[in-house]
Amino acid sequence: MRSSGILSLAALSFATAVKAATVTYDWTATWVWASPDGVGRPVIGINDAWPCPQIDATVGDTVIINFTNNLGNQTSGLHFHGINQIQTPEMDGPSGVTQCPVPPGSSIQYKFVVDIPGTFWYHSHNMGQYPDGLRGVFLIHDPNDPYAGSYDEEVILTVSDWYHNESLSMVRTMLQPSNTRFAPPIPDGMIINEGAGLNVNFTKGKKYRFRMISFAALASAMIHFDSHDINIIMNDGAYLQKEIKYQLHITAAQRYDFIIECIDRDNDNYPFLISLDINRDWTNPDLGPLQWPHNYTGYLIMDYNKPYTKQDVVQKWKPADDSHFKPYDNEAILGGNDTNYDTLITLDFSFCQDANGYPRACFNNLTYIDQKVPALYSAATTGEDNSNPAVYGQINPFIVNYGDIVQIVVNNQDAANHPFHLHGHHFQVLDRPKTGTGDWPARDTNYNQKPPRRDTITVMAHSFAVLRFTANNPGTWLFHCHIEWHVEMGLTATIIEAPDRLRNLTFPQDHLDACNKMGIPVSGNAAGNTQNYTSTQGMVTVPPTIYNGAMYAASGSKAKRAANSLRSRITSGMGSFF
Repeated sequence: MRSSGILSLAALSFATAVKAATVTYDWTATWVWASPDGVGRPVIGINDAWPCPQIDATVGDTVIINFTNNLGNQTSGLHFHGINQIQTPEMDGPSGVTQCPVPPGSSIQYKFVVDIPGTFWYHSHNMGQYPDGLRGVFLIHDPNDPYAGSYDEEVILTVSDWYHNESLSMVRTMLQPSNTRFAPPIPDGMIINEGAGLNVNFTKGKKYRFRMISFAALASAMIHFDSHDINIIMNDGAYLQKEIKYQLHITAAQRYDFIIECIDRDNDNYPFLISLDINRDWTNPDLGPLQWPHNYTGYLIMDYNKPYTKQDVVQKWKPADDSHFKPYDNEAILGGNDTNYDTLITLDFSFCQDANGYPRACFNNLTYIDQKVPALYSAATTGEDNSNPAVYGQINPFIVNYGDIVQIVVNNQDAANHPFHLHGHHFQVLDRPKTGTGDWPARDTNYNQKPPRRDTITVMAHSFAVLRFTANNPGTWLFHCHIEWHVEMGLTATIIEAPDRLRNLTFPQDHLDACNKMGIPVSGNAAGNTQNYTSTQGMVTVPPTIYNGAMYAASGSKAKRAANSLRSRITSGMGSFF
């Protein structure tokens, strides 16, 4: 397979030489039949094609996505992972938080400025939908890239676990009282570049910048290159001081940029190995033998006339510790020392059960429960009461003031590692100790005084992480586990940032129209109460026992015609899809 995945830098020279532009994409979400691992299934594509298209922009550009939902049987929407959405919190995309789900037959526009460069991605943030395929690469190019002279070509490398069943049926199976082990869906395999794989045309004297992205719903992945160093330069859209590493571990939603060099001694075709990590904790031998059932070998190919069948054998995975990477700009710890911060948010994570005995995931013994009004709409319409957590219902809300230095402590009380992601910000990783350290503060603080920044961090089993950011971006920002199945179990908190600056925020009419079509109120507290904002009457206090995910209750002749059209276009192997 000669899938090079390479983008020549010459193609970017024009984009980086001009001033900020407006980049527009017209997208319609549609069902497509695909078999990236040889097993056919319906996936969500864009404009009748899958994989979904790549977004390319340059720092300072305005990006416009005209998004139409033509799925017929499901609502949808888009989140732009890692994009800070400065002054545009309404464009962040999670349904029930910054917008309403987009119903079939409706359109909304996303419009925002990209403020930082790097490797990002977009995906549905609507009821466990992105494992069904609605996700893609989002690159923001940098005219002032400090590593611009250090590489010649770029390589896109996406990795994902993959499932043969649709998300809806799997989550329904997971959310049953009989699931007392809180077991998530287990992937059927792994796909690289959405099934296209990757072999790289490897030329002596050239250096290649890999942009690696995890689209995974559950599993992490390991990567190693035979006979070649990994020169890491960026994680999650934050530049790093270049360091040589030999193995990397990438968890769900993370990104790494690194350089691989074809040096003078190279004269062969070199394999690289990606192993899907479905282990609860690869660092803990007490859990039993590690399992690596899903592996992929790609090649750095210097000569296609020579065989490229050699395997890259890794005797033991021991990836680099990303919590000790060094920020490119040497930015010091926010607050200047270990103890100087304004707001502390402590999140104790454990699995739990709701009042009906269904398996959930909890922060501080509370699971996240979707409310009637999106949180940002409540923040914009409840006046001075928008600084009262009671307004928002059980979405695990935390109020922070503008300019606060916020410290988030995550205590992972589970026996598995978990990736946590913050919307709207990069955070500093002050500390992320090894498995079994216990809850914070389990030891004397010894924080990194020049901590790396990123937006997604793995928190080790029975251990903790200490994160900091400056609250300078008003909005309602989620902090959640990026194992998608745990999001559906409720492992989410909401940071209501600078609520005094969100009062009277206005929303685009097409966003409001989507809410109206869904019958979702757009003002008042979490229950839609516009008279008594702090009243909890009518708020959702127990998750529903029947999980319907993104399913849309189609009614009327137009919806029926859309469903019939889908049936005629995609007929084979649909099973319980319709």
